[in-house]
Amino acid sequence: MNPALTFAPAALEAAAAVARLLPSTVPLVAVPAVAGQGPEAQDVAVVASFVGSPSADLVIVAEGAVREALAAAAEAGAPLDLADALRPALEAACARLGAGVLDAASTATAGDVVAADAHLFALEHEGTAHGWFALRVRAEPTPTGVAGVPTQRAGLHVLYDVEMTLTAEIGRTRLPVRQVLELTPGAVLELDRAAGSPADVMVNGRLIARGEVVVIDEDYGIRITEILAGSEAGA
Repeated sequence: MNPALTFAPAALEAAAAVARLLPSTVPLVAVPAVAGQGPEAQDVAVVASFVGSPSADLVIVAEGAVREALAAAAEAGAPLDLADALRPALEAACARLGAGVLDAASTATAGDVVAADAHLFALEHEGTAHGWFALRVRAEPTPTGVAGVPTQRAGLHVLYDVEMTLTAEIGRTRLPVRQVLELTPGAVLELDRAAGSPADVMVNGRLIARGEVVVIDEDYGIRITEILAGSEAGA
C-alpha cells in the first residue's frame, strides 16, 4: 500500500492543528486541496523538516493570513519574523506525527518547496483559502530484525545523537497582550502551581517527567521523581 495514502489521516490532523495555531485574524479550517488548487509559485513559504518515525517535510504558506498579526506585533515593539510566528503551528503539526525533532524553520518560495506528492491542504475561512499547508512524508527503508520482522529500536538508532531541548517548568499563567505589554521590573506574576509542587520536565515542548528543583554547585538542576508514559506524557 502507498505509505502516503496510509498517512493521510495523520496529515489531516496535522493540518487541523496548523489551522488552529496560525496567528490569523479570522478562524481557519483545514480542507484537503482539490486538483489544480495550491499556492502561487512565488508565494513566501515557511519550511521545516521533522526527523522521527515517520520523517516529513512541512510547509506553511500563509504570509497574507498573518500579516495583520505581524504588523500589530511590530507596532507594539515586539516584532516577529514570519518563520518565528509560524513556529508554534509547525510544532503543533509535529505533535500529531509522534516522537521526533523539528529542525529550524526557514523561508523559501512555495514553488520550490511544495512537492507534487505532498499532502496539500487549503487553510480556509468561509470557503476562501487564506493559506496552505503541505506535508510530505519522506520514504525510508523499513529496518528489520529476526526473520524480517520490523523492529522499532533498530529504526531509532539514527536519532541517538540528535540533540533535543529539555526544559523545566515550575508553572504557567495566561495574560492578555495588553498586560504583557504593561509588564515592568518588579512585577509579580502568580503561576498556576502551588509552592513546593514538582516541576514539569519537557523535551521539545512535550511533557515526559516531573521532578524537584535542586541546586548543584550554585546552578539549578532537576531531580527526576516521576517518569510519565502513555496518555500522561505530552499532556
